[in-house]
Amino acid sequence: MADIVEVKLIEFLKKKAFQPGDALPKELEMAEALGVSRNVVREGLSRLKMLGLIESRKKRGMVFVHPDILGSFEKVLDPIIMDHTTLKDIFELRLVLEMGLAELLYLKRTDKDIKELERIAKTQDIEDNTFRIKQEIAFHGKLYEITGNETLKRFQIMLLPIFGYVTAMEDKPLRGKVSHLDLVEILKHGSKEDFNKGMLEHLAPHLDRLRDF
Repeated sequence: MADIVEVKLIEFLKKKAFQPGDALPKELEMAEALGVSRNVVREGLSRLKMLGLIESRKKRGMVFVHPDILGSFEKVLDPIIMDHTTLKDIFELRLVLEMGLAELLYLKRTDKDIKELERIAKTQDIEDNTFRIKQEIAFHGKLYEITGNETLKRFQIMLLPIFGYVTAMEDKPLRGKVSHLDLVEILKHGSKEDFNKGMLEHLAPHLDRLRDF
């Protein structure tokens, strides 16, 4: 019943054209409208709250808010509680995202961004694995930052534990034919198509390893 009411509550909010900041009706009113008990409505509202669709506010009760589309993911994106297949899927998702960054990078990049990327890239040739992972995160994190897309940046931060977990399982550092410094040079002087090809070459060892992951 709570599952059904959760769906009905979302449909109710859409039908009534609720906007962020609007206060929801009283529980009793919604219970009567949906033909269920207040306890079931309360359970449904609790689920919507967990989804980030509503929140409690003083003197106003439950209020409809801008949905936090990544909030639920943040609570469960932990390699310790994920199965092997899910870890592989999420790692693949991260790789696919990075192979599609060129459009935004070339639209938003600045000279300052390029210099910062170059500074990070020049510290890559160190064999210590922990340091290497930190530098990988710093370089690729900067790429996400350059896009200026807040959802992408937040999602990348969420994926860091997955990236660190999978990378730490590598027997030795995986290095593509195209290095971070090469990518910086392409970003400076090459085209979007060149960058896409370079990123594919850079990530190729990870893509190859996924076949056996």
